[in-house]
Amino acid sequence: MAKSVVEKLKILFVSVEVSPYAKVGGLADVAGSLPQSLKAMGHDVKIAMPAYRMVEEDPAYKCKSVLKDVHVQINPSWSKLAYVKQTMNGKVPVLLIGTDEWFTETDRSERIYLPGVDQYLFFSRAILESLKQMDWIPDVIHCNDWHTGFIPVMMRESNDVTWAHVASVFTIHNLAYQGEFGPAVLDRAGLSRDLFTYDKLETYGMVNFLKSGCAYSDQVNTVSPTYAREIQTAEFGCRLEGLMRHLDEHGRLNGILNGIDTEVIFNPEIDPAQPAHFSASEPSGKSACREALYKELKLKPIKDAPLMGVVSRLSNQKGMDLMIEAAAEMFAMPTQLVVQGLGDPGLAIQYRELQKRFPNHFRFMEKFDADLAQRVYGGCDMFLMPSSFEPCGLGQMIALRYGTIPVVRKTGGLADTVFDGKNGFVFAHRTVSDFLYALKHAHSAYQLKEKWGALVKNALSGDYSWGPSSHEYEHMYYRAAGRRTVIRPGSQAIAGS
Repeated sequence: MAKSVVEKLKILFVSVEVSPYAKVGGLADVAGSLPQSLKAMGHDVKIAMPAYRMVEEDPAYKCKSVLKDVHVQINPSWSKLAYVKQTMNGKVPVLLIGTDEWFTETDRSERIYLPGVDQYLFFSRAILESLKQMDWIPDVIHCNDWHTGFIPVMMRESNDVTWAHVASVFTIHNLAYQGEFGPAVLDRAGLSRDLFTYDKLETYGMVNFLKSGCAYSDQVNTVSPTYAREIQTAEFGCRLEGLMRHLDEHGRLNGILNGIDTEVIFNPEIDPAQPAHFSASEPSGKSACREALYKELKLKPIKDAPLMGVVSRLSNQKGMDLMIEAAAEMFAMPTQLVVQGLGDPGLAIQYRELQKRFPNHFRFMEKFDADLAQRVYGGCDMFLMPSSFEPCGLGQMIALRYGTIPVVRKTGGLADTVFDGKNGFVFAHRTVSDFLYALKHAHSAYQLKEKWGALVKNALSGDYSWGPSSHEYEHMYYRAAGRRTVIRPGSQAIAGS
């Protein structure tokens, strides 16, 4: 039965990374902040994530036991005991689903995403079994990325009446990561090989976890309106563009822009990482942040040169190769640049060499440092994101929140948040010439104090919170709940195979 728009929902938000507990990328920020916004709207919200040992053993999180010795039957011959602990992320309970075999990393520097699939099959089954034992059955289970893609499958194929009226929502944060395994994974999951068909779990001869989550979910979304359109094309569809078009035609594909926490984490008026605070009405503190960043970088300012920043994973998808190719002409404008990030070792070597070639123009901070990242956002004049594709992108929104003007490629969420000449500078094609053309426009605007001040004020005045988007999620949840009862999953989706 569909929920009325005045009725509040019980929502379980499932993710394998959640800020501040375990973070690799933007998914963790979404998982940490969107549930808070939904809770503030009056919904009964919980988060489920793996019980990473590093989280359990951190006294700051005050984890307490909720369930012990939960019997999880993953397939007829494979079962494990699970446990559930709970901590609180603000006002939202976080359920930590654990066992003695996986998620036992004790050091935050160790990888969250481990190879293989058994741990994610266990995690999916354990969530469903734990909810039944807790006697807390949600109206909507919101799954994120391929690691949780089998939860909707297990719900529907279990023939358990517990899940008959529980809606499932699946969010694609990056279509490029799909989770593909051979047909034997169905045996491990305790599912029939009859499901290995193009309209259910099979794609190009493999079991595709992301496709499976989409095929079995009542509603699917990705993290910006433009990306939702892009993934229906061969260029961005990663071989699933046919499925994406089918979902869209049947009212099951949505594009909802991510937000950021603008009140506590990304707030230049109170940010403890900043040497001075500022706002749209009192922007002067930004100059002090800029001066302090120069000192921290041991970089001497060059007259008329804007300080540009990048906080990113080192990858060609993020346009890191494009910046290397453009460096000499970029620095000649003149400009100065700081890049903070880890990633592709080959790119890291090139950035180290770039610092040797241009010691007065460039600094490469090869590390993860959350406070330094905040100071880069707060102290720079411009922020570069020349991405090949960007499902949403949080960097440009954080930069805007700190009055740092983005220079971005027109793709995905970048196209939905940065508007040329109003709060940033935009280029269309992934070429050095297009990138430099946008940079030259930004550099010219920087020389005009009044024009640049207006850009900064526009950026600082924007709304990058979850407010508008959380209402869109709410409407999607109601649509998902309204669909629950009708079509069997096999007739809901057509894959691109």
